[in-house]
Amino acid sequence: MIFKSSVHRASTLFSTELPQALLNRCLSTAVSPVELAHDEHIPADGNRSHRPLLILHGFFGSKRNWQSLSKAFMRDLSRPVYTLDLRNHGSSPHVRPMTYTHMAADILHFCQKHSLRDISLMGHSMGGKVAMALALHPELPSNLLTDLIVSDIAPVRAKVSQDTVQHIRAMEIIEAGNLSTRKEADEIMSEHEQDPSVRSFLLTNLEINKAAPVKFKIPIDILKEGRAEIESFPYAPGERTWDSRALFIKGKKSKYINRHNIPLINEFFPQNQLKELDTGHWVHAERPNEYKKLIVDFIK
Repeated sequence: MIFKSSVHRASTLFSTELPQALLNRCLSTAVSPVELAHDEHIPADGNRSHRPLLILHGFFGSKRNWQSLSKAFMRDLSRPVYTLDLRNHGSSPHVRPMTYTHMAADILHFCQKHSLRDISLMGHSMGGKVAMALALHPELPSNLLTDLIVSDIAPVRAKVSQDTVQHIRAMEIIEAGNLSTRKEADEIMSEHEQDPSVRSFLLTNLEINKAAPVKFKIPIDILKEGRAEIESFPYAPGERTWDSRALFIKGKKSKYINRHNIPLINEFFPQNQLKELDTGHWVHAERPNEYKKLIVDFIK
């Protein structure tokens, strides 16, 4: 089934505001969305809903990772920018299950609540898969999504990364260790992750309270249960296509987008542009200015 034709058939049935009954119909299974925590940056003209940029973080990330860039995007695009905490991340609710279907429902609910339209949707890593899953949904309203931007991830069904397994194991040890400082947590994490920048990123989820042992803000048990689902993808090649504008940004030193899965990107997103920056997986953090320029030029 081609996404474009599905949208045309459904376009007369959907409104931009997506009432709750319609939201439920947008998904193939009965899904109860959650209210996502978010930050917003509104331009001087007061526009809050037309042509916004929505930003979705990756696994173990949060909206806090995008504070500086989101302000810069609002300034350069003169459009509202929303950064979201996906379920089980940041300040958003802890809830089962952790699937792309449920995360897509959360995004649709957010758009309905805030009356958003003609959205540019950008996601990094896991957030990129959420964005792709939403774009490929066969009953997505035709006036909701305009631009799709995916950072260093492909629509692949992959095995669980051993890095992810080790990171979760380290978090479990830290929570069970009755620790009191970030330094102690970093020492344990270093036994499972050698890269100090990755350790620093993971430990942004640490909650330190002098009156209690350190713990993580994120629900490690739920993320552990959902990790296989997160590294998979809800659609198989040939099931859906997104026939509108898409930008994929690859980190040159990263293997998440590679010669084996680029044909898959082309099959799902035939109108895509693929750009490369001299970075690892965290393209937006390693080359923020070049990254911002790619996206601003694409959206404008």
